[in-house]
Amino acid sequence: MKDLERFSGKSGELDAEKSPSPHSSQVLPQVRLVTISEEEAGQRIDNFLLRILKGVPKSHIYRVLRSGEVRVNKGRIDQTYRLEAGDTVRIPPVRIAEKLTAVAPASEFNVLFEDNHLLIINKPAGVAVHGGSGVSFGVIEQLRSSRPDAKFLELVHRLDRDTSGILLLAKKRSALTHLHEQMREGQFDKRYLVLVYGDWKNTRQHIKLPLHKYTTPEGERRVRVQADGMESHTVFSLLRKYDRFALLEAELKTGRTHQIRVHLASSGFAIAGDDKYGDFALNRELLKSNGTRGTLKRMFLHAHQITFTHPETGKPIMLNAPLASECERFLHTLGKPS
Repeated sequence: MKDLERFSGKSGELDAEKSPSPHSSQVLPQVRLVTISEEEAGQRIDNFLLRILKGVPKSHIYRVLRSGEVRVNKGRIDQTYRLEAGDTVRIPPVRIAEKLTAVAPASEFNVLFEDNHLLIINKPAGVAVHGGSGVSFGVIEQLRSSRPDAKFLELVHRLDRDTSGILLLAKKRSALTHLHEQMREGQFDKRYLVLVYGDWKNTRQHIKLPLHKYTTPEGERRVRVQADGMESHTVFSLLRKYDRFALLEAELKTGRTHQIRVHLASSGFAIAGDDKYGDFALNRELLKSNGTRGTLKRMFLHAHQITFTHPETGKPIMLNAPLASECERFLHTLGKPS
């Protein structure tokens, strides 16, 4: 690839609670007037407020928007209004229970690449990319805490909590918009390393199965193959075969939730350590060594390579993230590949 750059390895108040407990103190910020910068322009007012009013539930933010307490250039707007550079936004006083405003601990991660537009890290397994669904905070909240002077920092895409590897963040709204456009047009090349259980035969195999997202009665997000689901396409290449396992490279042609995991499970190949769609008896077995084979206490799925166009320079960039050490160690204990 020409000019390829390769990097690897770095009046009213929002009542959050009507009757706060005596143990949760209240914070009452005054009215704020915020001037929208060039980088903040283009986003919807509701998304802007959700970003800057940390700890305030969505329902309260939309209520204050409907009430007209949020104003832009002294005029009323609805939640779909898109901000323009130079707009003055009036943000009313916000009442937040202390327990809703817990600050994420400041953390840095292994940085693969960074400049004025992008921050790209090697995310460890077991860390969510953002808070929610029972998780108080994730990568994005921790990075914002560690970089308090950053005017803009947003996730470009997501990784499952139990997946390690390359995660892109944008440091400018223009970069975020440009990268999302590349993703929509299929110009991102994302590849994963995955270890499956079973006798994988083909050197290269296309799996095209439509995927449908749903929520379990317990509120857990899941995905299944369903005829009227979203078109989904993954290409798998065999890298190494072991006695009971195969190491594959998965190339995403579409980017659906849990796509690799469900495509493999539905084809009869469980990902080692996958606690949602995998082989649960196998997972229990892998928690203990058998004398020669080591233990595996995570899902073996790692985002190891990505290729895209830099949003500012226009140059193609390829990034590689080395396989997590615990996965590398497990492979070594499987013996010599066949």
